[in-house]
Amino acid sequence: MHPKLKRAYRAEMMAARRSYRKREDGSAMRHLEIAHVMAQQYVAPHVATHYWMLKIGLRRRSPLQVWGQLLRIVLGAIGSAVGTVPVGNTGGTNISMFRRLPVDPAIQRLLEK
Repeated sequence: MHPKLKRAYRAEMMAARRSYRKREDGSAMRHLEIAHVMAQQYVAPHVATHYWMLKIGLRRRSPLQVWGQLLRIVLGAIGSAVGTVPVGNTGGTNISMFRRLPVDPAIQRLLEK
């Protein structure tokens, strides 16, 4: 991950963790979704976004979200490792894990550098 992308990813993850600690799960998920789009190509950061989404699912006691994130942790790690990920997917269980989505232009610029 190049330095600008890494800084942006870390900033989103820090904001997500801060929101999580404040029990602001909606805000945490929004930050995690942005971080997810940035991290999809990299195994460890990609899995980290799903791990934090899993934590939110556990706190919400949402079996669908917990199961979905456990599955995404495994398949996401494999997908990142082999270079096959649905670009732009935000990683939440509200969207099919195979669906590609448009990437925000600001994020796209970071991904292209």
